Amino acid sequence: MDNKQAALELGTKPVGQLLWQYALPAIVAMSASSLYNIIDRAMIGQIVGPEAIAGLGITFPFMNLSAAFGAAVGVGSSASISVKLGQKDYLTAQNLLGNTLTLNLIIGFSFMVVCLLFLDPILYFFGASEVTLPYAREFMIVILLGNVMTHMYFGMNAVLRAAGKPKHAMYSVLFTVAMNIVLVLAFVWWFRWGIRGAALATVTSQTLAMCWQLWLFSDKREILHLKRGIYKLKRQLVTSIIAIGISPFLMNATSCIIVIVMNNQFVRYGGDMAVGAYSIANSVVMMFFMFVMGMCQGMQPIVGYNYGAEKYDRMLRCLFIAIGCATLILLIGWALSMLFPREIARVFTTDPTLLDLSARGIKLDMLVFFVVGSQATITHFFQSIGKVKVSIFLSLSRQLFLLLPMVFIFPLFWELDGVWYSMPASDFGSFAMTIPMLMWYMKKFRSEEIQKI
Repeated sequence: MDNKQAALELGTKPVGQLLWQYALPAIVAMSASSLYNIIDRAMIGQIVGPEAIAGLGITFPFMNLSAAFGAAVGVGSSASISVKLGQKDYLTAQNLLGNTLTLNLIIGFSFMVVCLLFLDPILYFFGASEVTLPYAREFMIVILLGNVMTHMYFGMNAVLRAAGKPKHAMYSVLFTVAMNIVLVLAFVWWFRWGIRGAALATVTSQTLAMCWQLWLFSDKREILHLKRGIYKLKRQLVTSIIAIGISPFLMNATSCIIVIVMNNQFVRYGGDMAVGAYSIANSVVMMFFMFVMGMCQGMQPIVGYNYGAEKYDRMLRCLFIAIGCATLILLIGWALSMLFPREIARVFTTDPTLLDLSARGIKLDMLVFFVVGSQATITHFFQSIGKVKVSIFLSLSRQLFLLLPMVFIFPLFWELDGVWYSMPASDFGSFAMTIPMLMWYMKKFRSEEIQKI
């Protein structure tokens, strides 16, 4: 099936069937990626030691910040392409592909240079100590040297989904994960290269996958393919990409700020081992949240296309199915975390202190986890239809407006537990803010649908 046929079915095929078709590959891909991250962290914790896990936790802000720039281009371009395909404006969609490549190269290289120049001061600012700094530095040097490849890999995968090729996007991630696991076993377990080996495995696997993605887009029979004349940046296209991408950018950039604050608060109230526990709890949260992200990625081209085609009933039906599935997934994750926190933590470490801190942290972090799925899905919905201001507000509501003040206030009453409590409290608060916003827009969309009839 070519790009044009794949795009047309987004407006005609039954919504439930479409969502299953697009979301399943994304869920499989994201879940596999999450599984790799768990294996990666488990091997680092078991082979290198608990201090390495804490050092890895210090790198989370870096990863979030890099993801912020990648999402600004990847999500922005894929949503723009979906809308243009819905409007049957294939020429603009083609130029968006070329501008996506150029932006990823420029931003990826600039980010690498700036961060490498100021690496140690940045890591100290992120919460590193004399114990954890060597591990964090060793990991980030390799990751940053491969940053351009990482940006290109994630950007092209987002465009593959928008172009009606969700299975190819899934294959790309599955290949990356499988190669990652093989290389981590070789570099960390066999060659004993430590945390540097884990970073090298990540960069190598993503680079190989990116080469395959570029080969797919070199097929001239496809509507979206690489050719001369599409790489020069155009103000209108860049503005469109950034306007939509600013929401995920701010969400990830805010995550960077939050993790910096969290790391420093955990160091203050619990020491380096508390940072390690946060790293483990965060890995568990992401393991389940990746299912939701896969659902959102599958929803995005369907919602974007039908919004562009003014088929609001299909658009809303897709949203509600996605919300139900996301909530069910996180409800399962919540139940497992409440029942088996210690068993889950033992996958990452056997250190008694870190094990105790991690088990308690997992339970507190995921206290109201089941409400997060709907909030994330609704935020991605507004992002997919280009409602920039709404998606920005919802993206920032949990982290900037709620979590940031809570993480300073709660420890004054409950010390280390207070740092943990701030996360579920902000989850529930953002959920309560999101539902009224969706209800207001639902009335608006249904009114427009009636007027069109």
